[in-house]
Amino acid sequence: VQLQAFGGGLVQAGDSLRLSCAASGRTFSNDVMGWFRQAPGKERDFVAAITSSGKTTYYEDSVKGRFVISRDNAKITLYLQMNSLKPEDTGVYYCAARASVPTRAAAYNYWGQGTLVTVPA
Repeated sequence: VQLQAFGGGLVQAGDSLRLSCAASGRTFSNDVMGWFRQAPGKERDFVAAITSSGKTTYYEDSVKGRFVISRDNAKITLYLQMNSLKPEDTGVYYCAARASVPTRAAAYNYWGQGTLVTVPA
C-alpha cells in the first residue's frame, strides 16, 4: 500500500498550488483521507480532511476559505487546492488515509512521503 504526494514547489505569496496524492495497493474509497503539514522544527499539524463520500470536509482554521480538499475515488486520488498562499503555509505536506478521527495525525494508518511547499516571506 502506497500513498504518493506530489505537486509541491516554490511559489510566491498569493499564488495557488494544487497537491495530489495518488494511492496504490488499496482503494481507500471507504476511508477518511487527509492532509497534514510540517513546518521546519515543528510538529505535523492537521490541514484538511475529507470523508469517504466526499460530502464532509474538515479544515484547520487558518486555511478555511483558502484551501479546498477533494477526492476522486475512481482515480484513487486525493487533492488539496491551495489558494492565496502565505509564508506560514510553508512546510512539507503529507497525505494520509484511514482514520477514526479525521483531524488527528495519530489516528491515521497510512501516510505518504510528503511534498514540500515553500512560500517565501
